[in-house]
Amino acid sequence: MSKRNHVEAVWTGGHAFRGGRPNGPQIDIDGDAVKGPGPVDTLLLALASCTSYDIVDILAKRRTPAEALAIEVVGDRADSSPAKLTRIQLTYRMVGATIEREHAERAIELAVNKYCSVKESLDPAIVVEWSLELNN
Repeated sequence: MSKRNHVEAVWTGGHAFRGGRPNGPQIDIDGDAVKGPGPVDTLLLALASCTSYDIVDILAKRRTPAEALAIEVVGDRADSSPAKLTRIQLTYRMVGATIEREHAERAIELAVNKYCSVKESLDPAIVVEWSLELNN
């Protein structure tokens, strides 16, 4: 049997929705970015957290754990409607006393291009690029 995700979104007024798994944690998503991030921002956050989940695990398995990790995501969108994403730039800001650059880069490469289900679910025409700032 294949894996299945099940979520529900409930309109809360304006362009806002509250959603998540039934009987699970909920988040606010707001097209006007008042009550929460907008839908595209939420997608970019999903990409950042999905890739980072794997990065943290890969580095921990190498016994070179991250002490801190922040991800900046910039998504370029088409000028026409729908204003779909055309390019995504992920900047990983990582701190870890024992992390070597080549191992961090390999972890990011694997996460972005092999393991992240969110990235693999995106239109392949979207250019996804990344960079690393290590121990800055």
